[in-house]
Amino acid sequence: MSAVIYPTTNLMATEQLVIERGEGVYIYDNQGKQYLEGMAGLWCTGLGYGNRELIETISEQLSRLSFTHMFGGKTHQPGIDLADRLAAMAPVRDAKVFFGNSGSDANDTHIKLLHYYFDVIGKPQKRKIITRERAYHGVTVAAGSLTSLPANLAHFDAPLDALGILRTDHPHYYRGAQGGESQAQFVERITNNLEQLILREGPDTIAAFIAEPITGASGVIVPPPGYYERVQAILDKYDILFWADEVITGFGRTGKLFGCDTANIREPDQMTFAKQLSSAYFPISAAVIRGDIYEAMREPSAKVGIFGHGYTYSGHPVGCAAALKTLEIYERDNIYAHAAAMGEYLQGRLAQLRDHERVGEVRGAGLIAAVELVEDKDSRTPATDLAKRVTALCQDNGLIVRNVAGCALAVCPPLVISRAQVDELVDKLTLSLGQAL
Repeated sequence: MSAVIYPTTNLMATEQLVIERGEGVYIYDNQGKQYLEGMAGLWCTGLGYGNRELIETISEQLSRLSFTHMFGGKTHQPGIDLADRLAAMAPVRDAKVFFGNSGSDANDTHIKLLHYYFDVIGKPQKRKIITRERAYHGVTVAAGSLTSLPANLAHFDAPLDALGILRTDHPHYYRGAQGGESQAQFVERITNNLEQLILREGPDTIAAFIAEPITGASGVIVPPPGYYERVQAILDKYDILFWADEVITGFGRTGKLFGCDTANIREPDQMTFAKQLSSAYFPISAAVIRGDIYEAMREPSAKVGIFGHGYTYSGHPVGCAAALKTLEIYERDNIYAHAAAMGEYLQGRLAQLRDHERVGEVRGAGLIAAVELVEDKDSRTPATDLAKRVTALCQDNGLIVRNVAGCALAVCPPLVISRAQVDELVDKLTLSLGQAL
């Protein structure tokens, strides 16, 4: 065993698969075996592997300017161009953009920006943040506190109270409905719970509500119709900001440009981007906020002397160049439309599994989906061991999927996947499920 401490891994079960190279939607291990990468790495390689145009762009930028920072008035053109491009794309009013390296640090940045903003406008008590049960928003100390998954909280002693983290219901109808509730009744109940939480805590103490439009690591939860409309009406009523975490759902993943478009979320106040922003060819993230929030911070920063937040690699020129080229390829090659078409086909193929005796639910949108396994359809008891077996058998059969939320099999292939490759993915998943039984 090497000296590596592995991320998000059972530390008693490391180094089981050594990946050596990738091409298109496939990866290859050090024995030469091919796998269809059904998770786009970690929900992120939108353009797949080995895109020569992106590689050449990165190489060219490394040759021209391998690094410069953005502290103290210094800047560079790729960073300016990328910020302007994202500001024009994002459905945030007069958007301003702060760059980081990962979705986790971007969400940390948002927490600090919320504290800064409400402090300078004279509302320092307005600092609590509402997250949801089964949420995932990162793993740093602050962003990890917004995450609600037990494995991400166990033993880490997250400072939930110190950060003012509140939790409300998850919007998973299949797992959360009570007593024969309709979807509309479910939405009414859990959003009423949200409003009661706000009233108990005091609206003047709550800064924002954070949500992935469609969740990823928590099980690809697709909220019922009307959920976000009701949530936003409540937040507007009590002057609470809506924060859309689009780390997974951004840039075509759900069949539309942003997950907000798919989920009918209008004009979020904050957005978080990462992953497909550069197709994972270079680490980069973006925290996007409303222009008036930024304007409120400018004069106070001048009085202090600086805006005292930033990373060495904020706006790394190579990352910005990679992201600009990625966005160019997405638009030029109609990748969003292709992903929407392939997503519709994927959802249709996976829907055929709904009649399987051990499949409780198939859910998703675009090129992100989950197949939830149960012991039987009546009890809906999670089939956790079965999900683990199917995941392992998929790998044996040359397909990478991910076991999430205990009993769900997540798929999230590169946006460039073909129809034949969608068939390969679903056929291998179906084969593995049969073998597991």
